[in-house]
Amino acid sequence: MTTPDGAAAQAPAQRKDATARPARRGPADPVRALMHHHQNLCAHAVDALEIAAGLEAYGVTDRTAARFRHRDVFSLAEELYARVPRAEPDGAPAAESASTPSPGRPPAPAGRSRSVRGALQLLPGAVCLATVAALASCGEATPLARKAVGIAGVVLLALAVRLAVRTGPLRLRHHEPRSRAAALWICWTAGYAVYGDWLLGQLLTGGPDLPPAAPRPAVATAVALACALAPAAGCARWFAVRGRRGLAVSRGLGELAARTRPLLLTATLLFLGALVALLLGAGAVLGSDGAVAVAAAAALGVLLFLARLLAVHGFPEAAAAGLASATALEALSLSLVLIARLPGLPPLDMPVETLTTAAGPAAVPAVACTAAALGLLVHGLRALTGACAHSPSEPAEAHRP
Repeated sequence: MTTPDGAAAQAPAQRKDATARPARRGPADPVRALMHHHQNLCAHAVDALEIAAGLEAYGVTDRTAARFRHRDVFSLAEELYARVPRAEPDGAPAAESASTPSPGRPPAPAGRSRSVRGALQLLPGAVCLATVAALASCGEATPLARKAVGIAGVVLLALAVRLAVRTGPLRLRHHEPRSRAAALWICWTAGYAVYGDWLLGQLLTGGPDLPPAAPRPAVATAVALACALAPAAGCARWFAVRGRRGLAVSRGLGELAARTRPLLLTATLLFLGALVALLLGAGAVLGSDGAVAVAAAAALGVLLFLARLLAVHGFPEAAAAGLASATALEALSLSLVLIARLPGLPPLDMPVETLTTAAGPAAVPAVACTAAALGLLVHGLRALTGACAHSPSEPAEAHRP
């Protein structure tokens, strides 16, 4: 039983504790508002890393997480994942029935093994080499037969490239309409790499005079670029695996960016080294067009690699923009030469003529592809170092408001 003297003695102590304890500012549960704002993201997330990727895409940084009494975005995402109940997927019974094999239905085939995917990555190079060998073997055939062999080889090569980029590390997680436009830019830049130097040289000399002036393709460039799909897939897989590993062990966006930037630079340099080796080897066997042509093909290969890497990790718009810029520069160079033939407009082709006189026609795609590749690399050092770039569920741009 407490005496009046004891109660009187406790009262000053309680008042002293109350004055010593600082008053808490803000709501008692600051995370509740964030839970309601990102309810859909948190309810459908597979793990806390996916929530962290979505928060980062919405602009939540480690400094923002500090306002919610967390040290970083990953810690905040872990609380959101723990507090928000998981949403039931729509059509779960149907999915279970579809995945369960019936007595009269054979079981679903297993996924492609790594060896099969590797064979598909090597298929474009094999098809291109077979086409070159077929064209060389029918040297004394009629022009119509050679043209048929060439068209068949191009069609088979396109199908092989399509198979290679739809499997393995180069496969897009989500197909979007803008990927069709990117495919057009890829076709243009690849076609220019094979026939662009010949066409620009003909235009500068007043041609081309078709059909006597038969197009002269850059065979070594075509073979090297087709064979480069295999090292591109390997470098993309190396970057993806180590990027996800860095996401799992990082405790902040700054730490994740510091881990991922060297990975992107290393993957790009590894692919560039493999591509240059392929270009030099193909040039030694099939004939090289010079150092500038090798530099132009290498710049195009790095551009295509970075564009595909950005698209695979959820940034198809940036990939399409980089390819479109290179296409625009190459198309502009051809257009200026043609427009300069009009009366009163000869000076328009002066930049193109000066560049080709100094370094040859291959200097135009070298400059265009190098500028576009550097732009994608700078963008990738910012975009591919975030958590949203390594989330396997949705493209990064889908999270953006």
